[in-house]
Amino acid sequence: MNPHTETVLNYHHRTKHTLQRYAKGPETIDWEDQPDQFRRFSGCETIALPMPGQALKPLFTDLDNPQSIDALPLNLESLGLLLELAFGLSAWKEFGPSRWSLRCNPSSGNLHPTEAYVISTGNGIIQPGVHHYVSHDHCLEQRCLFSDTAEHTDILIGLSSVHWREAWKYGERAYRYCQHDTGHALGALHYAAATLGWSVELLPECSDAEISSLLGLDRKADFKPLEEESPDIVCRIHTQTTRNALTINTLLENTQSGIWYGKADSLRAYHFYKWPVIDEIATAAHKPHTEEAEWLALCQFPATSSCTQTATEIIRQRRSAQQFDGKMPPLPMADFQRMLAAVLPCVATFGFWRWPPKVHLFLFVHRVEGLTPGLYALPRDDAALAKLQAATLSSFDWQKQPGTLPFYHLYSGDVKQIAKTLSCHQPIASDSAFSVAMVAEFSETLALSPWLYRRLFWECGLIGQVLYLEAEAAGIRGTGIGCYFDDSVHEILGIKDDAFQSLYHFTVGKPLEDKRLQTFPAYGHLQNAGIKP
Repeated sequence: MNPHTETVLNYHHRTKHTLQRYAKGPETIDWEDQPDQFRRFSGCETIALPMPGQALKPLFTDLDNPQSIDALPLNLESLGLLLELAFGLSAWKEFGPSRWSLRCNPSSGNLHPTEAYVISTGNGIIQPGVHHYVSHDHCLEQRCLFSDTAEHTDILIGLSSVHWREAWKYGERAYRYCQHDTGHALGALHYAAATLGWSVELLPECSDAEISSLLGLDRKADFKPLEEESPDIVCRIHTQTTRNALTINTLLENTQSGIWYGKADSLRAYHFYKWPVIDEIATAAHKPHTEEAEWLALCQFPATSSCTQTATEIIRQRRSAQQFDGKMPPLPMADFQRMLAAVLPCVATFGFWRWPPKVHLFLFVHRVEGLTPGLYALPRDDAALAKLQAATLSSFDWQKQPGTLPFYHLYSGDVKQIAKTLSCHQPIASDSAFSVAMVAEFSETLALSPWLYRRLFWECGLIGQVLYLEAEAAGIRGTGIGCYFDDSVHEILGIKDDAFQSLYHFTVGKPLEDKRLQTFPAYGHLQNAGIKP
């Protein structure tokens, strides 16, 4: 076995939660010592973006057919909207002396390890170079000024992760959650771009070393020890004016010859616990430069949604539910089918995902109109059906349900307590309409390359982001669950080896609002500071 693959497998099994013990994490948490959620670089020129909050006309249902949305011109306002809707703040919450922000892209524990960078190539909007987005201040910090002043219209978005932000709370399992958050961020970027009439192109060929060079992450002296950022992915944004796209090699030449500014401020928290296994898995899952054939699914429209809200409303109101109403009326079948259809690889949401689906859903159905409670499956690739049947309990009947969805009944019965127990005894998995275990084609994928471990989690996060927004559109709410008992999930399903592994849970239901919490506008602090649109 490739030693890097072996390291990945050892990490994965080492960081499983079990009924007997949880994965290694901090024994105590000092909430006053939480890492700063907002990275800033001192010594950079700051570019203020126009005041966020603008409402756009496209309905959420218009995103089913993004070609029908008129593209906005690329200017500072539309660029700011892209960043706000993808990575910006959505609200502030306050309880007693505590105050915290929510964002359009979710994060496990609200710790937000994902950082976003804009690479401009001389489009007349901002100076050509690399710019770091600060969501709190809705501004860009210019990290690098390119010496090449040729006029191009490229805008690229680079994503990175501060692993330590998650590890502060979650210990060794944090690396998994950072990958989930990258997937959520990619989904948020897709929805934001589609709302503007733009599209996202992933640049999957880039190696981690190339991304580090592009974003300045390899400039070790610019970061505090243990607070470095790890490269994730680079995307090209296609607007109505995109032309003369620069190659990655040309961009690398620009960053190497450009002038770099600034150093990262300290994230302030004390590094009391150390988790060297995260560095080990990050090294083992390091991505080389690759040349991959592009996979495209035949796109079709999902089931019709009854949502009448605009896309910007749905994106900004997305929240992670904290608790559900266990006595909620059954979820309408039409809404349920819409959610299932929306996560299939043949719909517009996955049009930018360049690889065949490797993640499939097992659903614990509790309260869905016209559907017998029990366990169901949604294979997201027809080719996976036989493999899933062979890998799971022989007692499952795999009865195809009426309709066009690849949706199969496995077992009838009350599975609320099972769902709750498997998700670390959390009632949100049982008080919901349904909960989901995302199960990936695991060993076969890792045999191709150890770095694909990350991409499996990205795919899970992307599915989660779709479910978040579809739940909002249906008038209910969802939440991701990173805490579950891995092998107990496999035991319930009958999975006996690494051919399939559960990588993420999600649940959808009617939220119960905590009336003790006060909610404030996302960017009221900018208005109070006198910043004008």
